[in-house]
Amino acid sequence: MTSGHVVIPRRAFLHGLNLAIGGLAVGFSAAAQKPTNEPDKPPGPKPDVASQAVESSAPGLNPNVFVHVAPDGAVTIVCHRSEMGQGIRSSLPVLIADELGALMARVTVRQADGDKAYGDQNTDGSNSIRGIYEEMRLVGATARTMLVAAAAQQWKVPADQCIAKDHVVTHLPTRRSLGFGDLALAAGKLGVPDKKQVVLRPRAELRNLGKPLPLLDAPAYVTGKAVFGADIRIPGMLTAVIVRPPVVGGRHVSFDAKRALAIPGVRHVVEMPHPKPPFKFQPWGGIAVVADHTWAAMRGQAVLAVVWDHGANASYDSDRYRGQLAASVARPGKVARQVGDAERALKEAARVVEAEYHVPHLPHLPMEPPVAVARFEGDTCEVWAPTQNPQAARTEVARALGVSEKNVQVHVTFLGGGFGRKSKADFCSEAALLSRELRAPVRVQFTRTDDVRHDYVNTVSTNRLTAGLDAAGHVTAWRHRTAFPSIGSLFGESARPAEGDLQQGVLDLAFAVPNLTAEICDASAHTRIGWLRSVYNIFQAFSVGSFVDELAVAKHADTRDVWLELIGPPRKMSLADLGVSEMKNYGQPLDQHPVDAGRLRNVLERVTHTARWQDRKRDGRALGLAVHRSFLSYAAAVVSMAKGTGGKIVVDEVWLSFDAGTVVNLDRVRSQMEGAIVFGMSLALFGGITMKNGAIEQSNFRGGGRIVRMGEVPRRIHVDVVESSAAPGGVGEPGVPPIAPAIANAVFALTGKRVRELPLSKAFPAL
Repeated sequence: MTSGHVVIPRRAFLHGLNLAIGGLAVGFSAAAQKPTNEPDKPPGPKPDVASQAVESSAPGLNPNVFVHVAPDGAVTIVCHRSEMGQGIRSSLPVLIADELGALMARVTVRQADGDKAYGDQNTDGSNSIRGIYEEMRLVGATARTMLVAAAAQQWKVPADQCIAKDHVVTHLPTRRSLGFGDLALAAGKLGVPDKKQVVLRPRAELRNLGKPLPLLDAPAYVTGKAVFGADIRIPGMLTAVIVRPPVVGGRHVSFDAKRALAIPGVRHVVEMPHPKPPFKFQPWGGIAVVADHTWAAMRGQAVLAVVWDHGANASYDSDRYRGQLAASVARPGKVARQVGDAERALKEAARVVEAEYHVPHLPHLPMEPPVAVARFEGDTCEVWAPTQNPQAARTEVARALGVSEKNVQVHVTFLGGGFGRKSKADFCSEAALLSRELRAPVRVQFTRTDDVRHDYVNTVSTNRLTAGLDAAGHVTAWRHRTAFPSIGSLFGESARPAEGDLQQGVLDLAFAVPNLTAEICDASAHTRIGWLRSVYNIFQAFSVGSFVDELAVAKHADTRDVWLELIGPPRKMSLADLGVSEMKNYGQPLDQHPVDAGRLRNVLERVTHTARWQDRKRDGRALGLAVHRSFLSYAAAVVSMAKGTGGKIVVDEVWLSFDAGTVVNLDRVRSQMEGAIVFGMSLALFGGITMKNGAIEQSNFRGGGRIVRMGEVPRRIHVDVVESSAAPGGVGEPGVPPIAPAIANAVFALTGKRVRELPLSKAFPAL
């Protein structure tokens, strides 16, 4: 893969970063725990506890719960977001250290427990940088201000004559200096300044901002020292595999515990509590087989012979439901966005183009299936889990056990992927309930089949788009009707999408069409709906991106030119321009993160230039194009499709231009874009969860829903990151949405076959 950047030798770069190889602790102790009788995995280390209390009582400077400076100069920075491969532990701590003026070689990164003292810990919504960028800079700047103040007091000089850099405070006129350790105790005795008194560094002084920083946890990954959820070992720990209801809301009628208990190593068969709607993040119910090790538990699971009452959702058939969604978007819905009079313009149009698009339920399929370890003793519970939201896990475990949250501690391990699935805490509560029942530490392990069949799947959707053209071929009207069950249904709200749900690619679509409307159509929910990487943007981008290509074909025009016509001139769009009364805007103010047509145009123009879009016919290449705004960032993709061996069609090459505003860690952004391309390919080519009689049909990558394999990855991936000083946007998710429509459009260019339904493997079984 190529990313258009210079490769720097790792040791040379680490030296330039002042980071010794192996010099940054990964936040886990090296002491292994006593082995249990678990034969299928070696014993692993237990994570250190890093809660508010860890450093607050230690001598030195403790200006907040994120930073501690010890008298020996050692700096500890707590990362309160979960690490799941996106490199947040290599980004946020470096940003804080830059603002502090610390040398990374003298910094230890520790992983935070679930604790409200850290504020929002939910590692979701591409929010770990964009939502707390200024806040995290303030964390480091506060510590720096106190160290400088302590030095100024000692020297009896004005503080503005002193600077903190390279772990030292220097008095500029006299060049006197004191190390951070020399000042830590004195600084710790000062009052913490009000944030209004703390001045952030000029951007130019943030020495690592926007640089391709190393992945600090990489040594632990490649040597096997990284501790994931399934690596946790506690003396006396048992392992549970649960047979959960195949239909959401179902419950068991009978089961054969004797057959399971006859399996060597199986110790207990436990009935799990039945959830009540709204289901939220409750455990799913069913029967737990608890054993000495995973293999015995899985064998016991296989022979339980459970008889189910499938409940009210047993009639759900995803194929039939597609017809309901199609009927819904064939009728007018609730207007959520209105510019001009689209209905009148459609009636007066010289030509009308219309198409309908369908995207099925989609799975998460993280490399690591859900897992959690819990130890309940007395009235307290300790949990170790690969959770994206440790505070939500803490809340859910406390609710399930009926104890105070103060009695629950949640330790965060590394996550082998998350994509939104591990924001839900059902697996943590399952482990806690079993530990309380059995009075022993219990690990709940999802198998891959459990992961697929008991997922909080992304919602199913149907979109109907209609455009009116005048006699000259200009688009004068645009109508977008969308129907999908909302995530709100998981929490007892209406399944019909709310207007806020349409901010993901419908209400924030930066178009200059004079007559435009967006309508919400009815839908109902029959399974657990959850957020998946890019959420609703996936199907909205697929629909819009595909339809623009269809318009270009209808107009005998270039797709790039049609996109630019629809987007219009560079401008920052007001609510009136958008035709809406309000905009949630991913939780950020519109004045700081406007819907910017200029940035959307820019990534479109950059990617088509890099891919040599204009030369595609001369070169005999089949290219597809799409562009999308999501999570306050802008992404444009060009995909090249080619014919492979045996009649297959393959994704040959991909170009992606990406504008996320201010970038903290350039290498992690590029890596996430590469990952987003592969993730988007997986959804477009093979993604798809189907349901019969209320139950998911797929399991363990068989029969659909699989991910792209190594041999199917494009031979070249080009990532172009826009250099910008704009406020930071999201990174983890925005690269995904334009991939599916770009692939579908490239398939049309290659084969002449228009695909309006995902996955493409339905139309092209040879994929």
